This record gives sequence, C-alpha cells and structure tokens, in this order.
Amino acid sequence: MRIAPMSLADLDRVLDWAADEGWNPGLDDAAAFHAADPDGFLMGWVGDEPVAAISVVRHNPSYGFLGLFITRPEWRGQGVGGKLWQAGMDHLGDRIVGLDGVLAQQGNYARAGFALAHRTIRFAASAPPDPWPPARRVEPRMLPDLVGLDTFVSGEERADYLGAWFTDTPTRRTLALVDSGEITGVGTIRACREGYKVGPLIAPKVAEAASLLRALAAAIGTRSVLIDMPEANPAALAMAEHLGFKPMFETARMYKGAPPLGKPAAIFGETTLELG
Repeated sequence: MRIAPMSLADLDRVLDWAADEGWNPGLDDAAAFHAADPDGFLMGWVGDEPVAAISVVRHNPSYGFLGLFITRPEWRGQGVGGKLWQAGMDHLGDRIVGLDGVLAQQGNYARAGFALAHRTIRFAASAPPDPWPPARRVEPRMLPDLVGLDTFVSGEERADYLGAWFTDTPTRRTLALVDSGEITGVGTIRACREGYKVGPLIAPKVAEAASLLRALAAAIGTRSVLIDMPEANPAALAMAEHLGFKPMFETARMYKGAPPLGKPAAIFGETTLELG
C-alpha cells in the first residue's frame, strides 16, 4: 500500500466517504480542514485505488488531533487501516493527540494508549430566531482575538484551523459576542449534508450561549440545528435539557498524553469531531 498526503480533491472524496458512514460533514469543510495542516491528511492507495484515509492534524508543536479514520468497506480486515494508523501517528510525533471516538472503536483507541476525558453528545435542537444585538458578524480584523479566545478556553492554539474556520463562506457563518468592545464569545454555524451544525459555541454563561445559538440560526435562516456538546460542561447539558434538545448519539473525547488545560465551562459546543 502506498501512503501519501491528500490533495484538496482527495479530501473532498474522503468527506464523501464520511457521509457514507453517516458522519454528516459540512458542505464546505474541506478547504478549512486542509488549511489546518496540508500534510496532515493521509490516504492509502492500492495501485490507483484509494482504500483508506486518516486525518492527523498538527495544530501546534505540542498538540494534534486525529480523525476521519476510514477504511473502505471492501478493504477492511486486510491490514490497510493499521498501516495508515501507524503512518498517521508517526506524522504527529510526540505531541499530545486528541480524538473523538465512536463507541465501537473506543476499546481499540484505549489499547493504543488513549484515555477517556469525557463524552461528547450530539443534540438536535430547535432554535427560534433571536438576532441578539451583541452578536456581530466577524470581520478579518477580529480573527486574532477570536483565535486567542479559543486558545484560552480550549487550552491549545489552533490558529491555522480557526483562522480559516472563522472566515465566512456561502455555507458557513460566524458570529462573535461583543461586550463593551471585548469579544466574549463566538459561534459558527454551517450547512451540512443534512441540516446545520453549530460549532464551536463559546460563551461566558448559559444565557449568552443560548442567545448566540439562536442568533446563529437566524443568521443562516434555519430553526433546527445540530450541536456536539461536551459532557465536561454541565451547564451545556443543562441548557440542552432546558431548551428541549434531543440527544442523537455520543462519542468519547480521548487523549494520548495529558489533556489540554482549558476552560471547559465556556465550551457549549465543540468545533468539529474531525479536527477537534
């Protein structure tokens, strides 16, 4: 098997694979994902046929994230996934590595040295429009402050990833909470293969998070949204219950190495399950 970095077109293909697996990626994810680490998306080939994929994004010199680990159904059980996994872990080096593991794979990840940090629960929500005045559309000059806010709450800098993610596209919109000239929160909503996902959702308290969620829904013209909430923030789960969110499925946030020391009380929605 030959292993090589994906092109942007290859990554688009792998996101189609992810859709086939029921993971429901965004319509416009590939470019922002690729910007995070162009060498961090690996594809396995047998001859001219792509057979497996993994993302192993190096967010900074000490932290990376693993996702999009897919072997095509007809190639499973033939060792191609294991070879690609090893190449991906080699790419990440001695970094702390995070991932969001589906239930069926959590035992395998544990045997590979990953430990559970918390559950992440995907909720389906109805968010009545609420164009809250402090929620402002993001301008390019705001990007460094938004990346700084995410670094503060997540515990790791992810500048290349979020610089691209927070830049609006026709299918992705970001709003920031601004209080007396200070950015206190941020949220992104994007169109997916099915419906709309919110992520990240960062806010100082529940009231601001709920209003920002509604403002995002209003900004893109929908009432129904999906959001991946970390169990590590009990206030997020309380908000979900209060607003009548319906749980859909869960993953496990796992780390190889010490988990980042962030501010989980401010994280009401994860950015993505693919890149963290």
